[in-house]
Amino acid sequence: MAPTASQREERIAIINSDKCKPSKCRQECKRSCPVVRMGRLCIEVAPTSKIAFISETLCIGCGICTKKCPFEAINIIKLPTNLEQETTHRYSANSFKLHRLPVPRAGQVLGLVGTNGIGKSTALKVLAGKLKPNLGRFDDPPDWTEILKYFRGSELQNFFSKVLEDNIKALVKPQYVDNIPRALKARASVESLLDAKLQRSNKDDMISMLDLKSVLDRDVQNLSGGELQRFAIAMTCVQSANMYMFDEPSSYLDVKQRLNAARVIRSLLDADTYVIAVEHDLSVLDYLSDFICCLYGVPSVYGVVTVPSPVRDGINIFLDGYIPTENMRFREESLTFKIAESADGEANERTASYTYPKMYKRLGNFELSIEPGSFTDSEIIVFLGENGTGKTTFVKMLAGRLEPDVGADKLPRLNVSLKPQTITPKFQGTVRMLLLKQIKTAFMHPQFQSDVVKPMSLDNIIDQDVQTLSGGELQRVALVLALGKPADIYLIDEPSAYLDSEQRIQASKVIKRFILHSKKTAMIIEHDIIMATYLADRVIVYEGEPSIKARARSPESLLTGMNSFLAALDVSMRRDPTNMRPRVNKHNSIKDKEQKAAGQYFFLED
Repeated sequence: MAPTASQREERIAIINSDKCKPSKCRQECKRSCPVVRMGRLCIEVAPTSKIAFISETLCIGCGICTKKCPFEAINIIKLPTNLEQETTHRYSANSFKLHRLPVPRAGQVLGLVGTNGIGKSTALKVLAGKLKPNLGRFDDPPDWTEILKYFRGSELQNFFSKVLEDNIKALVKPQYVDNIPRALKARASVESLLDAKLQRSNKDDMISMLDLKSVLDRDVQNLSGGELQRFAIAMTCVQSANMYMFDEPSSYLDVKQRLNAARVIRSLLDADTYVIAVEHDLSVLDYLSDFICCLYGVPSVYGVVTVPSPVRDGINIFLDGYIPTENMRFREESLTFKIAESADGEANERTASYTYPKMYKRLGNFELSIEPGSFTDSEIIVFLGENGTGKTTFVKMLAGRLEPDVGADKLPRLNVSLKPQTITPKFQGTVRMLLLKQIKTAFMHPQFQSDVVKPMSLDNIIDQDVQTLSGGELQRVALVLALGKPADIYLIDEPSAYLDSEQRIQASKVIKRFILHSKKTAMIIEHDIIMATYLADRVIVYEGEPSIKARARSPESLLTGMNSFLAALDVSMRRDPTNMRPRVNKHNSIKDKEQKAAGQYFFLED
């Protein structure tokens, strides 16, 4: 007896429009499909179509087409049960689909967390009224009456009614702030643009809290990444709206700026205002949000939004990969942050030790003095400090790319591998060709493949052209390239940039395991506090005034270094007892006041 619609396994067929090239293959997918051989049109390639079409109702999920496709353009995924009735939006046949929506609440900040390509930006567009949800019927979209009927009985029905009546004006702080200068038709200063959009009486507060005073007269075209981010947040906050959406507000910002941005975003709240934030830095998301929706699924295939949870529970669900209310596991292993983690539990034997002298460097009006210090092999030292305090300058001096004014003669002569802060791909060819050209020995080694290449998920982009890679994909390739070069010391500048929360934790584990196994040293500049505390054996704290005068202290233990660094920021942190992740205490909360009174700004154990 044939299975009924309710008994049949729901599956989704995704065809990558960039990879599918029916004119350049023998249409192996269609030729090998058993359903097509039985005379039914499960896979079609129309003469006028640029890509193939797979019927999800006829597909039996055998997976033969995925194996036979020479371009690896087909993905057949079995959906979790009962999701088919909860489709919110689908772009077209054989493309990404989103199930459910986050539920915003007036007067509270809703945080969204999930991997890249899982539907966070799609969900924001739907809630902002910029994308009409089609409930999966891309060929026969429903009207608003039917959409409101679909959401009947939920908080979203009331929300969409307000959207339809134009009672909700939504503002979105875009994800890619680099595109802002290109979007402006004429050159203009930061202050003139803020004045042009000014609708609230908070301009002076925004300038002060987001540290924009020094760039008010500067042309937006000449702003750095961090300055553009702060400008974009200020531009959103000075306008009047009922709904504010912030897509990755912490990119390019240092720890102090991230926490200030979170305070600015929270200052928008009142009884009638909705605020939604998408954020990959979990400590900032924790500090910023009142409740959390996780998104899980398969990137670029489908995404599912969980019901809202309290902040701690929501982030722990994401890290654990398990939703208790749905009895649903969406990741095979949970992610934890135990500090004293060593590869395979082996003893940390340190043999080689290096010292560097007191150094001084003047760059224009900026002065950097560096206290003498030492480091050993199998050790990771993390640099903590604000942007513009000379962390990258120190890295360049150690790498031999910049000569110090004082102390150059006593610098240790070491082989250095540098992963720069900004990655500009000039290589013409695929990722595989680049890796074989730059790090052939390491790339061909089975240990490097299992420890670095596979965990960094390069398999699905290995044959893509380097010039077409996204920021996160470029970051992963750059990390593999840096670790693949033989060196005594690995200098890694902002490894978390462009990576989602899951990839950040994976990258941290890869770096830590590699440094322990290879018995080398790593020095890392990192603004994601969770990643920094997970990686650090010791820390170098930077003090002083950004872009004017700064001092790098000698390396010190994680506890004392973090304690003085957080004291300077007037922030305290505790550890979550479930998975050991650092959590930023809400400003002036009972825990915050207790820890500050005791002088314990940072806890190694809770």
